Amino acid sequence: MKAEIIKQLWFKVGANGLPYGIPLHPNLVHFTLGLFIIGIIFDAAGVFFPLEKPILKFLGIASRPSGFFSVGWYNVLGSAAITFFTVGAGFFEMMLAEPPIAQKSDWGLTAGTTMLLHGLGGILLLAAIVGMAVWRGLQRYRWRKDAVRQVQWSYLAVGFLILVVMFLQGTLGAQLGDDFGIHITAAHLLRHGQNPNLLIK
Repeated sequence: MKAEIIKQLWFKVGANGLPYGIPLHPNLVHFTLGLFIIGIIFDAAGVFFPLEKPILKFLGIASRPSGFFSVGWYNVLGSAAITFFTVGAGFFEMMLAEPPIAQKSDWGLTAGTTMLLHGLGGILLLAAIVGMAVWRGLQRYRWRKDAVRQVQWSYLAVGFLILVVMFLQGTLGAQLGDDFGIHITAAHLLRHGQNPNLLIK
């Protein structure tokens, strides 16, 4: 009801329940995930460089640990920046959602509970990723700027733990789309008694 009033006052929405054709949040999520995952993997590759060096030499790939660490740093920094937009778009689109009441997800959660957990998880992950970027910057420019190994073991451990949390958070988001049809054009039309096949030309 609240979402319906907001829609009527502010803008006209399309068949997916949004004022634009393609949901922004699921697309921005891939930048958040991809950049952070690449950042942690390249930092790990920099740490384990002595083990990789013979393989890289055999393949004829010239590389140094500092190159891996630079890729790690810039990707984590990029992930922190884009995640503000990811979370902002997520809350905007969640505000416009019309979740089904009676359905439950594969985890046995209602749409409302799933949205609540996904929203809280988004805020926590934003704080964690920004915290990791700050921690990573301090290691790069202050604490370990002259060290061969630019990142601490504890940083990598926390990074991989965040990857696990991202997997759980992503699963909740996927359930909002797959199980509840939130902002999915066909699901929205079916819920309102319309035939999505009529849109196919």
